[in-house]
Amino acid sequence: MANPVVLAVLIALSIFLLWRFRRQTASERRHRRYRATAKRIYTRLSQLSGDGQRMTYLRKINPYVFEELLLLAFEHQGYSIQRNASYSGDGGLDGRVHINGECWLIQAKRYSRAIAPAHVRDFDALLTRMGQRGLFIHTGRTGQKSKEVSQASPQLRIISGQRLLALLAGKSFEEFSS
Repeated sequence: MANPVVLAVLIALSIFLLWRFRRQTASERRHRRYRATAKRIYTRLSQLSGDGQRMTYLRKINPYVFEELLLLAFEHQGYSIQRNASYSGDGGLDGRVHINGECWLIQAKRYSRAIAPAHVRDFDALLTRMGQRGLFIHTGRTGQKSKEVSQASPQLRIISGQRLLALLAGKSFEEFSS
């Protein structure tokens, strides 16, 4: 009869190997691919010659890669982040970042035109329901109505334009967020 300790170790090793080399789901492969693309873009942005060229480049990338790019930028600053399990059907929440002990919800929008004030209002309503602060980060233009929604909300901050580029260049969140 086999030694029970050896048998237990072999079973544990088998379970670990099965888990380690399991077939990834399509969603897991997609997440891995988007994160890898975001890393390449994060490096590429610093090689572009000017801010206009950087914004044009950002407006053309996959929206899900843009989400990953923002989370990567916060991660590079040393902040703890939480990714969603899914990119779509997230209810307007694209991730979380923990800054100075406070959890901030993130909504990422990759736009080429002005952002819709309704999107800002919807995100503000989500923040109110969840009782948390949030960052509405986008590549478009911030119109007057969107600015008014943001200014009226104590829990919402919009990051776009130069502040977005500062975030992606590795500047500390505290430097450009006030």
